[in-house]
Amino acid sequence: MRIALIKGDGIGVDVAEAAMAVTEAALARVGLKAPVYDEIQAGAGYFKENGTDIEPDGEDRAEAADAIFLGAIGLPAIRHQDGTEISPHLRLRDRFGLYAGVRPVKAYPNAPQRLADRRAANIDLIILRESTEGLFYSAAAHDRSLVVNDDEVQDILRITRKTTTKLHQFAFNLARKRRERGRPGTLTCVDKANVFTSLAFFRHLFDEVRQDFPDVPTGYNYVDAQALDLVRKPWDFDVLVTENMFGDILSDLAGGLVGGMGMAACAEIGDTTGLFQPAHGSAPDIMGQDKANPLAAILSAALMLDYLAEKLDRPELADAAELINSAVDSGFEDNALRPMEFGGDMGTRAVTSQLLSRVSAAIPARAFIRV
Repeated sequence: MRIALIKGDGIGVDVAEAAMAVTEAALARVGLKAPVYDEIQAGAGYFKENGTDIEPDGEDRAEAADAIFLGAIGLPAIRHQDGTEISPHLRLRDRFGLYAGVRPVKAYPNAPQRLADRRAANIDLIILRESTEGLFYSAAAHDRSLVVNDDEVQDILRITRKTTTKLHQFAFNLARKRRERGRPGTLTCVDKANVFTSLAFFRHLFDEVRQDFPDVPTGYNYVDAQALDLVRKPWDFDVLVTENMFGDILSDLAGGLVGGMGMAACAEIGDTTGLFQPAHGSAPDIMGQDKANPLAAILSAALMLDYLAEKLDRPELADAAELINSAVDSGFEDNALRPMEFGGDMGTRAVTSQLLSRVSAAIPARAFIRV
């Protein structure tokens, strides 16, 4: 199993190392070797030293790996001349067609809950963000703006049948899997179809794909109403599928409901590869100070193992992912995970150590059926 590892900038280094340590412990517990890492230098720091945002052969090496794991990219003081951030990860999304951006949002016991309603303890949903088109199609990293001058700038909101159909198929399959595991499995199409032709097309394609999934309950919401509903009644939703920019904003909002961005795991999946990263930024002000919450990165590593279990037809990798998820669940339930991000007394190393202990002591799901 070959992982392209991009630690990146700021706390990306800290949390990536924590995530790989927990990944290796989980793999060892199910009888598997550690991954082979191909560490690729990329990010704002690399840009400052070398004038380019990734190693010359970095993209090719990332493509050759079974999966890509990214810590965090960006430093506030290092930008392009036009003021935009250093963003090689946006180019990786585009090059590899990583259209399915999976953002889990889950409440844990003893973690901060921003809503007073007792039902907030049951928040468990997924925001599925299309990650290659939408308004990000003309992001600065791609240089696709229609007009750029001192008087006017025009960007493109792009929705294509090919990509959006694949996104909706992924969304329906995800909702169906959630339903099989006891979740509601309701799929909500989030758009602004009443205003934009492009997003009316997004909904039209959703309805086309819906015909092939009659067992999946569906709903619709305009994005402004969805933002309101994520504050009013997030427990009513299970899977949300939406355009790129909308998904970017809604997933941060939803992350705030369950503790903060330190819990925001992310998978970006395409037809041939996947990139996994915490959705938070690089927080260079706390880099190397043992203050970063590594849980978003660790949960992203679990998403990576689940993805590789299917891609490589290795079900024991899904067992390893479950060990990580269960360790996080039990750690919060026992009040043994208290990240500084939440006002707790545990830094990066302490949180990682607690999870390593729990994973190493756990009994894998298939422990009694292996020969």
